[in-house]
Amino acid sequence: MKRWMKYVKPYWVYFVLGPICMIVEVVGEVLMPKFMANIINEGVPQGENGLWYIIGVCALMVAVALLMMAGGVGGAYFGAKASVNFASDLRQDIYTKVQSFSFANIDKFSTGSLVTRLTNDVTQIQNFINMLLRMCLRSPGMLIGALIMAISINPRLALVLSVTIPLILLTQFFLIRTGFPRFSRMQTRIDSLNANVQENLTNVRVVKSFVREDFERQKFGRSNANLKEAGLKAMGVMIFMQPLMTLFMNITSLAVVWFGGQQVIAGGMLVGDLVAFITYITQILMSLMMLTMMFMMSSRALASGRRIREVLDERVDLTDQNAAHPDRKVQQGRVEFRNVSFRYYKNSAEKVLSGVNLTIEPGETVGIIGSTGCGKTTLVSMIPRLYDVDEGQVLVDGVDVREYSLRHLRDGVGMVLQKNVLFSGSIADNLRWGDEEASMEQLRAAAASAQADDFVSHFTDGYETQLGQGGSNVSGGQKQRLCIARALLKRPKILILDDSTSAVDTATEARIRQAFAGELRDSTKIIIAQRISSVREADKIVVLDDGRITGIGTHEELLADNQEYQEIYYSQMDRKEGA
Repeated sequence: MKRWMKYVKPYWVYFVLGPICMIVEVVGEVLMPKFMANIINEGVPQGENGLWYIIGVCALMVAVALLMMAGGVGGAYFGAKASVNFASDLRQDIYTKVQSFSFANIDKFSTGSLVTRLTNDVTQIQNFINMLLRMCLRSPGMLIGALIMAISINPRLALVLSVTIPLILLTQFFLIRTGFPRFSRMQTRIDSLNANVQENLTNVRVVKSFVREDFERQKFGRSNANLKEAGLKAMGVMIFMQPLMTLFMNITSLAVVWFGGQQVIAGGMLVGDLVAFITYITQILMSLMMLTMMFMMSSRALASGRRIREVLDERVDLTDQNAAHPDRKVQQGRVEFRNVSFRYYKNSAEKVLSGVNLTIEPGETVGIIGSTGCGKTTLVSMIPRLYDVDEGQVLVDGVDVREYSLRHLRDGVGMVLQKNVLFSGSIADNLRWGDEEASMEQLRAAAASAQADDFVSHFTDGYETQLGQGGSNVSGGQKQRLCIARALLKRPKILILDDSTSAVDTATEARIRQAFAGELRDSTKIIIAQRISSVREADKIVVLDDGRITGIGTHEELLADNQEYQEIYYSQMDRKEGA
């Protein structure tokens, strides 16, 4: 409860006024049948003499009805204000927590599940809070008020409720007990469906190029069918509840009319009192039905709340809370790996990196080459702490990266990832990720260095050209060059290029490297590549094989005495000659 009170306190006025307004409506509902009984019992028998009495009571009923309307509108308004603000703050906290997640944290939940928790699960809690504020006092208030009035009119006839109420409560217990696990399963199926849709839309070009639309439709159909099945089972509980509660209500009303009618015939009960009593019985049963609905919604909200708590309580494995130098910034760009080992799965015996020792001096250009899956990307990901080492140390400017604040460390490191990502918005907006304050001249200069200015200038809207999601309306090579320009605007002390020129031709790649030598002469440049031509001119080349460094040297040195490098070089030369 303490977890949720954080989101209640800023809006406590709405949380208080909502139920109070609903109490006003409840008082009116409880009084109305009594007014009607007075008209029937006292006004009607008097004929014309009772006309003014009837008019007076009707005027009072109109006044009470207006108060009820004000209470109902106020309760709905304050309930909506409280629930929407609660959900907004909760959603913001979940998103902030997700932004702090490491890759390992995100992999644990999956992207689709996190999207569902941010949207659907928060909406379930919002709807429950809205209903709770409108019903938490209204339903019990109506139940208690109507019960008191019914007993005061005819205690003997009220004994009918001693049978009905326990039956209803017992039914509620079994329905809620059955519904909770079904709602949990339904939310899990929504996760799966969202993940399916997101994966398909993100990779729609691949789907179409391999003509896999039918396969994707079938896969979506399975996810959709699973969700439908889970939804029907969950909603089946609520569907079953409605007719069951109506049955109890009708049976109880029939019993009241039967026994009450006999008392009216015998002269032991007035007609107006019987009419009022039937109304109170209906109110009692309706309030129990509303309570049942609230409990059913609570079971779904509890399932969603549990899933949200899992995100909020997740321990982020990459933080700077214990950083010894939180204010320190990267000044030189010297990088050192000391006996670094790493596993993706901590209980696995297989190491992705094992005993890596490497020193990169400030301003050096270092190439890293090796077979696919040998650990190149993982190695450089240790520098900005996208992952933490299992053993050993990674140092930047002689300081363990874990002793920097994440913000200052990553501010000093520019990274062009293997998978180039652009965001919806203009080209200029995307480039300014590197420097929010960059002028248009600076944008053009960075784009020119990345060999992107020519093609951007040919667009009708130039740098204001709107990019589709993920940069879907530019080619792979254009996307790579825009990502490089974005990194150049950052002017980092350490620049990491992870196979980021694979989609451009060798001549363009050479011009980009030449721009690096001029624009970033004082920055440390680490280039991961598959093509030897991409790293041939580097100050030194690091050869990785199966998570271990098998050679360090210049192109000529490695070609003379490193077997892995020779194999890569000659295989590429053979392909070149064959082409």
